Amino acid sequence: MTQTSVSFHDLAQSIKDWGKALGFAEVRIANADLGDAEKQLQQWLDAGFHGQMDYMAAHGAKRARPAELVPGTVRVITARMNYLPRDGGDDWREREEQRQADPQAAVVSIYARGRDYHKVLRSRLQALSEKIAAETGPFGYRVFTDSAPVMEVELAQQSGLGWRGKHTLLLSREAGSMFFLGEIFTDLPLPVDEATTDHCGECRACIDVCPTQAILAPYKLDARRCISYLTIELKDSIPVELRPLIGNRVLGCDDCQLTCPWNKFAQRSVLPDFEVRHQLDSASLIDLFAWTEEEFNQRMEGSAIRRIGHERWLRNIAVALGNAASQRAGDSQMISALQSRAAHPSALVREHVAWALAQHSLSS
Repeated sequence: MTQTSVSFHDLAQSIKDWGKALGFAEVRIANADLGDAEKQLQQWLDAGFHGQMDYMAAHGAKRARPAELVPGTVRVITARMNYLPRDGGDDWREREEQRQADPQAAVVSIYARGRDYHKVLRSRLQALSEKIAAETGPFGYRVFTDSAPVMEVELAQQSGLGWRGKHTLLLSREAGSMFFLGEIFTDLPLPVDEATTDHCGECRACIDVCPTQAILAPYKLDARRCISYLTIELKDSIPVELRPLIGNRVLGCDDCQLTCPWNKFAQRSVLPDFEVRHQLDSASLIDLFAWTEEEFNQRMEGSAIRRIGHERWLRNIAVALGNAASQRAGDSQMISALQSRAAHPSALVREHVAWALAQHSLSS
């Protein structure tokens, strides 16, 4: 079958069926016109809310113009993949909140506890593209998974996968927000799906719960204050005034998702890739802080965590150990762990260790 003889209506349905067979929870199709999204993006960048994420601005208007980013693009196939581990009960949010309240626990964002999602989604989007090519013959396409200047939430919203929540993440009535997004930019003139409507209403739970008040207003996020940014994207020292607000979160933050009422409908992953590795759902701060750089690199092989590097890993955990002083002041094991890194070769690590030790001294 060739593109000239294919029924694009039938092909669109086949793409959705193939996507589900490949592990995607839902696949839909968007137009390549993002409307006023470009203006909104520019306002956000002009305000400096992207912080050190220079890649957000590097490609300019191309982020909001798919046809310029990938010439020939007329449609975007959008897909979501659930990442909650397959094992676990309905009380997963309660368990996460209990860990946040335990000063000895190291809290790693749920999405990062398993295999690197970039690899999982990219390989399956590529497989989906190859199935399309087998049906239509060669066609123009490019696969994206949070790895290029793509406005994926806007595209997902336009395709009907969900709506942008007040925390700026995509929300689905059927699945909350515990999922990854991926895209295939294509030159195939597939029929476009309808966008859905906003269902946040008057709720502002995500805004109120944010530890650092990074959500300045509905749909307005200052990434520079977001704990996910501070523990993952920020390469320098974490601002002193924000350190106490991070608590025991050592990589990422799920607070705005844990509190969202729609996440009572969050769905489990159908893939084994997102099962928890290295007990990252139950590890202690002291245990993770003891990892050598070699151990970190070996254990985080194939994990999205590895990209922050061992230095920032220690920086983040040092802050959490310092924050534990508010409940465990003078804890000998924590102090000993921190002292073992006090002369670390990295000035960044030494600074945050010194700060953490000072918190224990002040609280004693």
